Amino acid sequence: MLTNFFLHLKAAGLPVSTREFLTLLEALQHRLAGYSLEDFYFLARTCLIKDEAHYDKFDRAFGSYFHGVTELPGLEAEIPEDWLRLMAQKHLTPEEKARLEKLGWDKLMEQFKERLAEQKERHEGGNKWIGTGGSSPFGHGGYHPEGIRIGGPSAGNRTAVKVWEERSFRNLDDAIELGTRNIKVALRRLRRFAREGAAEELDLDGTIRGTAQNAGWLDLKMRPERHNKIKVLLFLDVGGSMDDHIQLCEELFSAARSEFKHLEYFYFHNCIYDHVWKDNRRRKTERYPLLDVLHKYGDDYKLVIVGDATMSPYEIIQPGGNIEYMNHESGAVWLGRLLEKYPHAVWLNPEPRHLWDYRQSIQIIRRIVGERMFPLTIDGLEQAMRQLNK
Repeated sequence: MLTNFFLHLKAAGLPVSTREFLTLLEALQHRLAGYSLEDFYFLARTCLIKDEAHYDKFDRAFGSYFHGVTELPGLEAEIPEDWLRLMAQKHLTPEEKARLEKLGWDKLMEQFKERLAEQKERHEGGNKWIGTGGSSPFGHGGYHPEGIRIGGPSAGNRTAVKVWEERSFRNLDDAIELGTRNIKVALRRLRRFAREGAAEELDLDGTIRGTAQNAGWLDLKMRPERHNKIKVLLFLDVGGSMDDHIQLCEELFSAARSEFKHLEYFYFHNCIYDHVWKDNRRRKTERYPLLDVLHKYGDDYKLVIVGDATMSPYEIIQPGGNIEYMNHESGAVWLGRLLEKYPHAVWLNPEPRHLWDYRQSIQIIRRIVGERMFPLTIDGLEQAMRQLNK
């Protein structure tokens, strides 16, 4: 059919070439035209017509050739499976979402236990049982302002207070160099604090020798800056909402690795609890108890926590509130222990500063860290480094 279409265009006096026709066929093989005649029209015009002066003539030739045709034969649409799954999700209006009630931690857990005991079959699109779609607080793929996500992908609302599934996070790349220069400059404010006479000094003896060897021309020699003794303990939030900030955090991590010789780092998710880890691929098997970290690294370390502090408030203030397991003590308790051990501490938040007042969890964290939270910007980094210097 398309060969005859090509010949029809040439017969209409359009300067179309074989090479342009092959380009059109290749584009169709890659499904760039979608499944409608309108999509094919725009693709064919783009591939075959190089001069806008021929657009009208192409329109007439195209219309006469495809007169009465509503779709291209042989390009039957295959609806992707994930599209079909999304159709099962219930799309609620803002008013309908506002009417959904937050149950509170105790009631949510109580009802969850009841559903597990009572439910005997699969459910979709409901507002009570554990299922997919719908507005039930239990399951996945739907919407509820405060629920438990079970056994499936997130619908993107980020309102779950617990997640029952195996999740994997990737390690941050410490070799990222693009865009880290300004971050390095900001971090050097902290390095200068520990240089014991930060600026380079004139090496008088070396200057005299150099000048003498240079036939009397002045040859200034400077003593190199003294060794950087600053110690940094870095905690990095990974996964979940932090996926939106991976590039920025990798640039910070890369800059910190190059600027501080004595740098120790650990990962956590959302809030710091009784254990942390160094390798996200083995975070279930190779954990570091936080108490061991507190005992191993002295209070001369500068504590830097990086995270968006965006989570369910239960994860901070409620024992058992961890989104992935039942923690015996709340995140607030463990954060308090960290801040007590390390008086020189800051929290760097990649979320835009104007959003902080609208996130309850951010406000809670700010109260815990004593207003030592700074935005993860160049200006915010400089403020944080000055804070650590106090």
